[in-house]
Amino acid sequence: MSTNVLRTADGWWVVLPAESDPAGAEGTLVQRAVPVDTKAVTTAELIADRDAVREAALSAAEGTPVADLVALSPVTTPCRVVAQMVNYRSHARDSGFTGDIPPTFFRKASGSVSGPRDAVVRPSHVEFLDYEIELGLVMGASLPVGTVVEERDLPTYVAGLVITDDVSARDVQLTKTQFYESKSYPTFTPTGPYLALLEPEDFAHLLDLRLKLRVNGELRQDRTLADMIVRPARALTLLARFQNLDAGDLLLTGTPGGTALKAPPKPMEKIGALLPPAVKWKAFFRSQARNPHYLHAGDVITATIATPDGRIDLGEQRTPVADANQHPR
Repeated sequence: MSTNVLRTADGWWVVLPAESDPAGAEGTLVQRAVPVDTKAVTTAELIADRDAVREAALSAAEGTPVADLVALSPVTTPCRVVAQMVNYRSHARDSGFTGDIPPTFFRKASGSVSGPRDAVVRPSHVEFLDYEIELGLVMGASLPVGTVVEERDLPTYVAGLVITDDVSARDVQLTKTQFYESKSYPTFTPTGPYLALLEPEDFAHLLDLRLKLRVNGELRQDRTLADMIVRPARALTLLARFQNLDAGDLLLTGTPGGTALKAPPKPMEKIGALLPPAVKWKAFFRSQARNPHYLHAGDVITATIATPDGRIDLGEQRTPVADANQHPR
């Protein structure tokens, strides 16, 4: 079984199985956590001290209610943050792709990583802010260039999993064809709350993981990893053609359909191709302004990733949205 770990300003904690709350109403469960006796500061150091995590998981201590802890991102920075583009069939359909889709990667600044309860801050020049729930793979060992990763090798290279949200400034992304900037503003990669450290037998259950994202309680994204085009072992092999990864680095594995951004209907797309770029984008964003699914200040995003049987459960990420002038940094 996987072991959930969270990080606070005081250090690392192992999350214990939920138990009945004697002080609560009948059927009320409480989640508690116990501190890990480790000197680890970074995620890579914690992964290397797995024995300390196991000892904490076996602790007889009563623990502290998780609700009383202020969780930080369990992925510490600086680190490499790499992401896969258009890696779910449902998202490919939403984006207007047909036929084979070449595997594509892009980088995000690790300064975009934020905590699972931190506000997503919309820069003042961004109008079309979008969400993308993604399963994050946290590396547990170095992946040198040239490595070939088979399914059986995943436990060697991947230590655990996290919830991530690949927040995107669509007006920057589309008009500049600039992924790095549009997805790298501070707070644009909420991560956590839990780092689920996996045991080798857990990897057989990855395709059962279901990704769900809601905005203000409305379900927007809901798919399992079975919808994924390039699965983790193949993705790591392709990435290792040109990119080293180290323990503690983070790979975002794509988002399912349901984002705010959708491709325009084919007739409109053909007309747009005939227009000068400035005119085309002005018309496109005029139509997007009528789309109610983009994020606005005051919205609350909730995201979960879990298997139906709870064998792997990455907790709930809950992030409010704020404008930069309301949330000075």
